[in-house]
Order: sequence, then C-alpha cells, then structure tokens
Amino acid sequence: MCGITGFIDFASQSAESELIRMSGALIHRGPDDEGISLFQTPFCQVGLGFRRLSILDLSKRGHQPMSLDHGLTIVFNGEIYNFQEIKSELKDLGYTFHSGTDTEVILKGFDQWGTDLCHRLNGMFAFFIYDPVKMKCYLFRDRAGIKPVYYYWHEGLFLFSSELKSFHQHKRFQKKISISAIRLYLKYGYVPTPYSIFEYTYKLEPGHYLEIDLSSRIIQKHSYWNVFDCYAKPRLQISEQEAIAHTRDLLSSSCAYRMIADVPVGVFLSGGYDSTAVTALLQHNRTEKIKTFTIGFYEQPYNEAHFAKQVASYLGTDHTEYYCTISDAAKVIPLLPQIYDEPFGDSSAIPTYLVSSLVRQQVKVALSADAGDEVFAGYRRYEAAIRFNQIFSRIPKFFRRLSYHIMDQIPVEHFSMLHKIYHFQNRYNKLKSWLVADTPSSMLDILVSRFSEDEINQLVLPDGANHIAYSLCSFQDILNNPHFDLLSSFLSLDYRTYLLDDILTKVDRATMTVSLEGREPLLDYRLIEFVAQLPEHFKFRNGEKKWLLKQIVHQLVPRHLVDRPKMGFGIPVENWLRNDLKQYVDYYFSHGALVSQGIFHETAIRKLLDRYYSGYETDGHKIWFLLIFQMWYEKWGS
Repeated sequence: MCGITGFIDFASQSAESELIRMSGALIHRGPDDEGISLFQTPFCQVGLGFRRLSILDLSKRGHQPMSLDHGLTIVFNGEIYNFQEIKSELKDLGYTFHSGTDTEVILKGFDQWGTDLCHRLNGMFAFFIYDPVKMKCYLFRDRAGIKPVYYYWHEGLFLFSSELKSFHQHKRFQKKISISAIRLYLKYGYVPTPYSIFEYTYKLEPGHYLEIDLSSRIIQKHSYWNVFDCYAKPRLQISEQEAIAHTRDLLSSSCAYRMIADVPVGVFLSGGYDSTAVTALLQHNRTEKIKTFTIGFYEQPYNEAHFAKQVASYLGTDHTEYYCTISDAAKVIPLLPQIYDEPFGDSSAIPTYLVSSLVRQQVKVALSADAGDEVFAGYRRYEAAIRFNQIFSRIPKFFRRLSYHIMDQIPVEHFSMLHKIYHFQNRYNKLKSWLVADTPSSMLDILVSRFSEDEINQLVLPDGANHIAYSLCSFQDILNNPHFDLLSSFLSLDYRTYLLDDILTKVDRATMTVSLEGREPLLDYRLIEFVAQLPEHFKFRNGEKKWLLKQIVHQLVPRHLVDRPKMGFGIPVENWLRNDLKQYVDYYFSHGALVSQGIFHETAIRKLLDRYYSGYETDGHKIWFLLIFQMWYEKWGS
C-alpha cells in the first residue's frame, strides 16, 4: 500500500519541485521508497508522484511510477489479491514480467484490456494511468472505496492524491472552504462523497473511474460497479444450510487472499462477531499463531478487551492488548487535524490510531473486520427502524402529520423534567421527523443525522450561496425497485455512505499515518454480491441481528464467548469533554476565534455550550463535531 499524487496542468506552469512536495506530503503512506515522473505533451504537463510501503516484492523492481516501453505509466495504491491469476492469464497472452508486484500486473492488464481490467480486479485500489499514445489519463477507485482518492479540477489544473494534504503543496490550489460541506459535516460527522471540504475538490466515488482526454480537456466519469445493483437483483432461493456454507467458503477465501504478503501480518480483534469470524477462520487449521491486537478502556461501558482476550485464548493466537487512558487520548487529539485533513467527527478515530500504533510495532499488515454491520445487518438502528416502521405504518398518514405539527409547536424545552434523559432532545426531534418520513432513505437520514437542519441553520452564518442539495434521500430513486425492502435499503445506503466516508476513512488514515497497511476481508466483492442477494430473514430474524454471520461464528467458537449485546468501538467522549478536554473547548470556542473565522453564530455556539455544561444537553458528540472542525480550521482552513 502506498500514496499516489500528481497533476495535469494544461497551462504547463507546474514545477518539478511542486510534484516533489506533493509526494513528500504522503511520506507516512510510503516511507520505503519514492518516485516522480514529469511528462510534457503537446497539450499539457502530466506529473506523477509516488510513496511506497513495500508489501510484495520488496526489491527495487516494485519502484513507481512504472512504465511500459511505449510509455503507458502507472502510480498505484492498494493491493490486488488475485493478481497471480491475472498474471497467469496475461502470460498465456504473451506478456512477460520482471517483478513479483501486482502493480506490473495492473499495468500490463490495462495494456491488454483497457478499462475493462477493473472488472477482473479483486482488491483495494486507487491508481492513475497515463497513456501517451491515446493522449488520455485514467483515475480508478475500488468497488468499496477502501482506498481514498481526491481530485481537484479548476482553471485548467487537475490534481489527484490519496490525501488532501498534497494539494496544499501546489501553488495554484485554491483552498476555498465550502459552506455547504460544513453543513453536511455537522449533519453526518463527515463530508460525504463526492464532495470535499473545499470547492472544486472531490472524492472519486467507489466503483468509478475518470477518463481524461488531454487534447479536448473533457473529463468523463464512468461507473463499473454499484452496490445498489447487487441488492436490486432477485433474491436467491436457497436453503439456510447452503447460504451458511457458501458464505463461510467466501469468508475463508477472502481471508486467505488477504494474508498474501512478504511481511508479517496481524489481525485487529475486538471479540465481537465480525473480528472473531476473521480471526477464527485464519487460525483454523493453521499451526503458527496469528498475531492479534486489542485496545481496551478502563471505563467499563466501552471496554471489550477482556472479551477479545477470551476469544484469543480459545483460538490460541499470539495476543497483545493495550488499555487507552485519557492521557493517551490527549496526546492523539492534537494530531487529528493532520491525520484527517478534512473535518472528521468520529471520536473512535482516537482508539483506532492507538491500536494501529500498537500493531505497527510488530507487523506491517493488519486485517480488520469492518463492514460486518453493513453486510450482515448489525446496527441497532436497523432493529429500531423496523420496529418503528411496523408501528407507524398502522397509523394513518393524516394523523401522523397532525402529530408532527403538534410536536413542532411544542419546543422540547417545555419538557424540563425529561431533559436529563440521555439524548432526550435528539430522540424527541427524531421521533417528530419520523412521523412524516415516508421513504427508507428519509428514515435512515433521520437516524444518522447528528444535527438537524434547524440546528445547522442556527449555528452556521448564511453565506448567500446555493447549498448542495444532498441527503440520503438523494438515493431514493435507486431504491424504487421491488427487490428493495426497508432492511436492504438501509444496508445498501449505509454501505455507500457511512461505511465509505466514516468507517473506511477512519481506518485508512489511522493505519497509514503509522505506515500500517489495513486489509478488509469482509469487503471482498464476491461476498458482498452473494450476501446482498440472500433473503433478508437470513440477516435479520425475529429481532436478531447478523443471524447468518452468527451461525458461522458459532461453528468456530463457543457461544458464550461472543453472544452478548453489541458495544461498538467508541470512547467516553462525553465524560472527557466535561472534564479533561474542557480546555480544548475553552480555547477553540473563544470569542476571538469565532469572530475572526466568520463561519458560526457565536450566540448559537455559546447557547449550545451552556446547555451542555449545565447538563441540559447530553449529546457530547455535537460538541465534539464542532471542536474537531475548529481544530481542522486552525490547521488547514485559515
């Protein structure tokens, strides 16, 4: 895994020194090697930069940018797990190979099949190809969006990179903050794809590629894979035993693929169903001990380390655990704006970074079990939504709308006796909105939003611009298919949004910051396509989440090791904000900071803070979202 960056400059005014700085900004993603190439065409400059983290073929034969004799050139970030099969196919077609890298396989595969190559790739990837014969460039991203890639297009300058921080190294990059993006960040805790925090700057959607014609300056975006298409297919008519057996086979194959490396490999183990499944399948029939790693908390509601230790003991892994303290978190918090160079509000970024640092001391590659909730239906909100929908569907629409208007006329502050109930205000407002929600996308949008539109309007100063019309409802037309029920709508939406822009972003930045390659066995596209076509009762049955995955895990470990309520991977951010982190709040929300910034209504910020520290507002994550933005702004926005 590596870092890639570069530019297409139609004014041909970019300097090699800028390319070197852009590449240097990604040194954490690839400390083992670096390379740049600069090409001059009749129409533009093309610059490619690369940082390498050596995983396969550690020799210099894996150096990038990599070129063929006729000039076809690539910079590639990621891993192609089936590269040996593709390599054999290419050999049969007459190609010869000079390295053991998957990069060379992609390059020669593209030479043979062009853009159709992406359908053959099983892996995580972002890569850029320059074709001097056709005078075109291409930018690809994997099906799930495991590997990040940003691009900027403005005034004849096209930039691309694994991370935004490279763009700041080009003198013509305009870092104009998007107020629309700030509003979306406050709502979701991340800026959703395809948008970014800056104008003219985008994230390439998963399962897409850009085709850039250098002679005409036309950029076309193409889709080659879409998770919604998987769920839109008719459900498979198979038995439970067949579904369990084939899912286990796919999981085993996926895990085995992701153990291919020329360096040591470990596993993140939380002790939940997802990571237990991955660890157990890897350790099964293996003599050497798999290295497993866990992070714990002294605050018991957040601590799963003892569960992970029991699983590790049963499976016989080589287990390492570390307990996170507030002092550990305090050291990480100032690093967050550098690690996540967009505002990113998921507080579990802190323990993710800490466990990544722990793992990197022993291995260079680590498997995680992200996406288990989105693939196998593990979130509590799925259960809540199904129950709410069953109840509300029996209530006539006119009565629901009447109830909404009544609740809308009664401010939540009137329920003073109830304000100490955990997240009462949020729950009240979500219940009110749910009364008039009439589509799966609108229902999920309500459940995952942290700040409501009314709250955002109160917090953010108006800028007079037309804001991006984005919400999960933007996907509703795709869901208007007879094979989408409420659960499959939620699963596909979460896969395309929350998994992509929260979970995968969190893991990629945390691991790559410490030069650790993270691999995701639950995101093998073969597994996704199969499970998506299974009837919904294989995933959620009689109130039981992850039914299918649990049947597999129960074959591998005793039930008592894993059968317990879901905990999630979080930190006690609300307690910390009221105590040890209060100094951050005082500093970043000072009068001077807010006035000079000119983004937020100071009175609205003060009201929210007063409500929180007086105990009236119990949702500390709202304060955390705002705090993270302020820290990001100081680093990158001012």
